[in-house]
Amino acid sequence: MRPLLKIFFVGMLVSFLGSLPLGTLNIAAMQISITDGVLAAMLFSAGSLLAEIVYVRISLVAMDWIRKQEKILKALEWVTFFIVLALAIASFYAAMHPSVNKNVLLDSPMPKFLLGLTMSAVNPVQIPFWFGWSTVLFTKKILLPKKNHYNIYICGIGIGTFIGNCVFIFGGLLIANKISNNQDILSWVIGGIFALTALIQLFRILRKKDPIHKMVKEKEAASTPE
Repeated sequence: MRPLLKIFFVGMLVSFLGSLPLGTLNIAAMQISITDGVLAAMLFSAGSLLAEIVYVRISLVAMDWIRKQEKILKALEWVTFFIVLALAIASFYAAMHPSVNKNVLLDSPMPKFLLGLTMSAVNPVQIPFWFGWSTVLFTKKILLPKKNHYNIYICGIGIGTFIGNCVFIFGGLLIANKISNNQDILSWVIGGIFALTALIQLFRILRKKDPIHKMVKEKEAASTPE
């Protein structure tokens, strides 16, 4: 029982800490909580969480196959870039037009759960992140190739990510309440974060120094006989 608890808490801690840096999904969840309420933000987070869990589960049993899909992963990187860029533009538009008061992209008629699921599914950043951590845990023999290990690991990841998202959801509401008469300022700040994220994503794609590229190249180097 103790090894399973260790796997659970390691997965939860890594997932929680990994969800704290500013990113597309947690900032989107924060903005949704401000404009549409906590329930909508929770549904969005649940959708993004489902995609992450599916990615992790597949990666645990099909690492070699996913590593070979470099073209697909690269295409997803470009999709992510354009989504983040669109989010930045929509936030800036809301800031310049106070009567709009919402990010038109996040305010789409698509259910928030499906919106979160879709945005997370096309975000490849989480793939090398969990490849790396899962490899470390396999190497240290904390995580073993067993079904019960995988299941408890994924449960920990899910709870950790959800708690991390809640930090942004409720933190965003707190900030919004503090500056309730200056919502345009918050839109400018959120738009700036999305714009910076888009620039970083573009830089990684053009430089080809992103984690996905490294992941593929390291695999190729390891398979080349000396």
